[in-house]
Amino acid sequence: MKKQKTVHHGQQQQLEVQLDNPFELLAEEIVFLILDFLEGNPLDKKSFSLVCKSFHSIERSHRSALRPLRLERLPKILSRYPNAERLDLTLCPRVTDASLSAISSSCGPVLRSIDLSRSRFFSGSGLSRMVAECRNLVEIDLSNATDLRDAGVAVLAAAKNLERLWLRRCKLITDMGVGCIAVGCRKLKLLSLKWCLGVGDLGVELVAVKCNDIRTLDLSYLPISSKCLPSILKLQYLEDLILEGCFGLDNDSLAALEHGCKSLKTLDISSCQNISHVGLSSFLSGTECLKQLTLAHGSPVTAPLATSLKKLFMLQSLKLDGCSVTCSGLKAIGNSCGSLRELSLSKCPGVTDEGFSFLVARQKQLKKLDITCCRRITDFSIDHLTSSCKGLTSLRMESCSLVSKEAFILIGQRCTSLEELDLTDNEVDDEGLKSIGRCSRLTVLKLGICLNFTDKGLSCIGGSCSKLVELDLYRSAGISDSGILAIACSCTNLEMINTSYCNGITDTALIALSKCPRLTTVECRGVPHITSLGLAAIAIGCKQLARLDVKKCSMIDDAGMIPLAHFSQNLQQINLSYTSVTDVGLLSLTSISCLHNITILHHNGLTPSGLAAALLSCGGLAKVKLHVTFKTSLPQALLVHLEARGCVFHWRDKAFQAELDPKSWKLKLEDILP
Repeated sequence: MKKQKTVHHGQQQQLEVQLDNPFELLAEEIVFLILDFLEGNPLDKKSFSLVCKSFHSIERSHRSALRPLRLERLPKILSRYPNAERLDLTLCPRVTDASLSAISSSCGPVLRSIDLSRSRFFSGSGLSRMVAECRNLVEIDLSNATDLRDAGVAVLAAAKNLERLWLRRCKLITDMGVGCIAVGCRKLKLLSLKWCLGVGDLGVELVAVKCNDIRTLDLSYLPISSKCLPSILKLQYLEDLILEGCFGLDNDSLAALEHGCKSLKTLDISSCQNISHVGLSSFLSGTECLKQLTLAHGSPVTAPLATSLKKLFMLQSLKLDGCSVTCSGLKAIGNSCGSLRELSLSKCPGVTDEGFSFLVARQKQLKKLDITCCRRITDFSIDHLTSSCKGLTSLRMESCSLVSKEAFILIGQRCTSLEELDLTDNEVDDEGLKSIGRCSRLTVLKLGICLNFTDKGLSCIGGSCSKLVELDLYRSAGISDSGILAIACSCTNLEMINTSYCNGITDTALIALSKCPRLTTVECRGVPHITSLGLAAIAIGCKQLARLDVKKCSMIDDAGMIPLAHFSQNLQQINLSYTSVTDVGLLSLTSISCLHNITILHHNGLTPSGLAAALLSCGGLAKVKLHVTFKTSLPQALLVHLEARGCVFHWRDKAFQAELDPKSWKLKLEDILP
């Protein structure tokens, strides 16, 4: 017989302790991997940390990114998470120099990334302290810092390790400030100067000469000319160049650049009206590695322009949104670009069956296609498209008004790999949706303003497309509760749904949707039959709810706000216009710490004192849209205080309009459109 091993009392106690907490047996790296799977919902990590002291400590060490809801809580948060490398302050509208000093003292060299793109009230003094103490910063976003001048951005030159910098819409900085950054930040790989209207050729040239490691350069809407282009194109690692809206560039500017840029992979010259095929052909001759080209809202797409693309053997993405297109131009693209993966012809006048069918017949590898508002194509084009491009994963074809209901059957039969499908304002019916149900990989489906399908067709989608994440049913008049029930039962991963102006929907639909725990966005404005009962079900079942629009739902009242206040602690944005919510309901929402955007365009049931109390209690408000009548009734001192706290007010003087039925609304829309 085998000899049994004796276990002493002390060893047995230790073994029992280990068995009580099996996580003690795992290496910290393995537990960190487990925590990585909890990124979806911030409340999951909070629950994990509250289990025991050990879990609390592990979660403290694991978290590397922070997005605080309120700036006043930041010192405590930074103390709790000393290993935070990335700090996102986009939910904190007021960030002062004192705040940046506190961040600098707490984080020091650990901090590597900070996002101040939605924050105001800081200056160069605070930035100077931050870059001095956080010497390992590699990423800073100062977009929308409209008060920042050259002296303020010049202090960034001390951030010697900086690799990515966004200065979009910093309209007061000039070549002087950009030059200081270029001299100090030699490791820059990404620089965005979009809408920096004071920056010209000199500043851009300095960047190109001093920052030799630049990979991505965004110069959109800068008043630059051909003078700075040679220096830019000498950047040996440049991959992405964005020149959108640079009106100072023309054919002569590009004609002198025959050698191009060998490393360039992405080029955006959209809205450059003075560049035609002449200049483009010269420039593209030296950019054989180009993979993505955007020419949106530019010169007409003719045969000579399309032929110039023949030099781009590696071109995979071509975007021509808003360009006037000729039949010969489309045919030339078909002959010149044989390996396209993505093509966008959104709102391109001139797209016809002849040119389009010729083009798609030669694009066997096409994965993404946008033909939004191509109103002259018919079933003939869709037949050629679905026969040639069977591997499509994304198809956007909003408002293709000449495409009949039979064409959508072909889409479902032949393009079964679709993951995104936008059929807004089309003639798709139940048979079409039944066929589209074969696209089992669909995650995004948009059926807004489609008046010919019913619950029967929507049920086919629910039964087959279980991976659906986003569903848009805006003004789809033929659906009712049973269609939504079919979606809610099968598509439990649903994150966004829009049922606005679907008059057949009641609380039954909302109760069904409450079984979709990942819902973050619910838009059901103008649905007259939903009440606070249905809204309460959403609040209880969908804990991740972040955006809610119940505008013109007159049966939503205070009884719906109380469950929201209790259960929807992730709610960030809400529209309560023309509901029956009063002071009581609005005040109850002040307990939601995430709430930063409120829209209220009615005044019945709300008093100035109740509204004032609610606004004052919501410490995280960044944007408030109110009816103009409140502007004079609210205390001026209160408005000044809230604006100083970082809140922006938008005043609207819009009278309530009774809703048209969906068919009348669509006819009115067709009268407006060209």
